[in-house]
Amino acid sequence: MNWGLEVSMTEKEISLNRGLQGVYLDRTQTTFIDGKNGVLEYSGYNIHDLAENSNFEETSYLLMYGKLPNKKQLEVFDKSLKNARKLPEKIYDVIEIVKDSHPMDVLRTAISTLSSFDEDREDFSEEAIIRKGIKLTSQVPMIVMAHYRMRKGLDPIEPSKTLAHASNFLYMLEGEEPTKDTARLMDIDFVVHADHGCNASAFTTRVVTGTNADFYGAITAGIAALSGPSHGGAAEGVMELARDVGKADNAANHVKKLLSNRERVMGFGHRVYKSADPRAKHLKEGVKKLSKEKGQTEWYDILLAVQEAMRPYARRGIHANVDFFAGAVYYLIGIPKDLFVPIFAVGRIPGWTIQILEQMRHNILIRPLLHYTGSREKLYVSIDKRD
Repeated sequence: MNWGLEVSMTEKEISLNRGLQGVYLDRTQTTFIDGKNGVLEYSGYNIHDLAENSNFEETSYLLMYGKLPNKKQLEVFDKSLKNARKLPEKIYDVIEIVKDSHPMDVLRTAISTLSSFDEDREDFSEEAIIRKGIKLTSQVPMIVMAHYRMRKGLDPIEPSKTLAHASNFLYMLEGEEPTKDTARLMDIDFVVHADHGCNASAFTTRVVTGTNADFYGAITAGIAALSGPSHGGAAEGVMELARDVGKADNAANHVKKLLSNRERVMGFGHRVYKSADPRAKHLKEGVKKLSKEKGQTEWYDILLAVQEAMRPYARRGIHANVDFFAGAVYYLIGIPKDLFVPIFAVGRIPGWTIQILEQMRHNILIRPLLHYTGSREKLYVSIDKRD
């Protein structure tokens, strides 16, 4: 090991990339993002085609296996997802113990605990990782909804054995099957959130995998990264913004006030996209339709007015991102605000699974450098002689 590497370079030789922005960590065959032109593809398939024609089950298969399934393959995959809709009883005990915590903290704790019940915990084969990913894809919605019910003093609702993934997620909320349109909108939400390259949470899963930690450790770390408001919290903030605006006529002045105070307009701007976020349009159309169905068109009107007020900033690469409309989708469906970020995790398990798998295929310890700028070669002074 070259322990002197960090101090061997001069100031002029060092090029800092804060946040590792613009740094390529590895190769991938999973997700392609062109932020300049607003392109997102999963294994070569455009997100628009997938959002309009695919579903979460098929998209999950695509991510995990790198190809679209034939009919038989999808049937087997779907059956595996449905068969995995069960949790060890002791997981409910864990949820009960920490039920007063934020849902993301509960989810993190429950997933970490699940490793204790996996007999193949130390199996790092590709087949085992995919098997764990499929299982956790089905278990995460159960954890989220079990906690939602238990903190209200209610029993968790047993998952359906027949409903599709998105429909089953909503069914476990109150025990009512969602309408076809609502289920489809939730399904689209999961599809567009299924993966997004090496963002903060995906990078975290790769860092942990790089140490040869187990699958559950990597996912738990990803959940922790996602819980931070700078990564997964924008959807919550958008609905707070909409409530502060109050009505569409107030949007322009409210946005102007926020910007003049150097405050963020939640749901705008993206670390990668400098043109329209390709995921946003699909949820925008869903919000429009759902708001009419629910008789609450004021929220859609407010969002449109805010988007119009932000139009001058589009030339700077600041556009509405996927979270701008996702929050309204969840709100109109009747999902509590503090479940908005866990929903992100519900849809992201397949993406994290393949990120972990790709890292494992050519695994290496991820160890970037820090450029030291502090004092050096100080003399140690005994404590009785210090000021």
